[in-house]
Amino acid sequence: MEEIKKISTVKKYTDISELLETDMALLKQAKEAVHSSYAPYSKFHVGCAVLLENGKIILGSNQENIAYPSGLCAERVAIFYAGSQYPDVPIIAMAITVKADDYVVKEPITSCGACLQSMSEYEMKFKKPMRIILQGETGDVLVAEGLKTFMPFMFWVDELGK
Repeated sequence: MEEIKKISTVKKYTDISELLETDMALLKQAKEAVHSSYAPYSKFHVGCAVLLENGKIILGSNQENIAYPSGLCAERVAIFYAGSQYPDVPIIAMAITVKADDYVVKEPITSCGACLQSMSEYEMKFKKPMRIILQGETGDVLVAEGLKTFMPFMFWVDELGK
């Protein structure tokens, strides 16, 4: 028996002013995207801003439905729009933030597994990691270089050919 350990590393910023200017601007856009969220059931609003290699910024927010599986997370709203409108343009970075109706979210949240797998598809397609910037309503900001940070044993398309 062999034990395999994979370690993920993220950068933690205690002050938003420590971020790169582009990351700070992208996070600000994600905070704006929160306002277009439709979350009457969970009361948990998520905003996402995606920076494309061509400089375009695509916004997304979570869109709920009373038939829960029919809703869509902010991350997938943004990346699917980017993929449909700019199919040949890589995603460079993505900022994600949240706001709850009944409490203050003080910690960064990570994307759900479905979103992480969808995001990884774009990394595989363009063979480039995307920078992920996370913040709650307040507090620390986490920055990761690529999806393997969150899913170190992620399913990759290369494995299909074996």
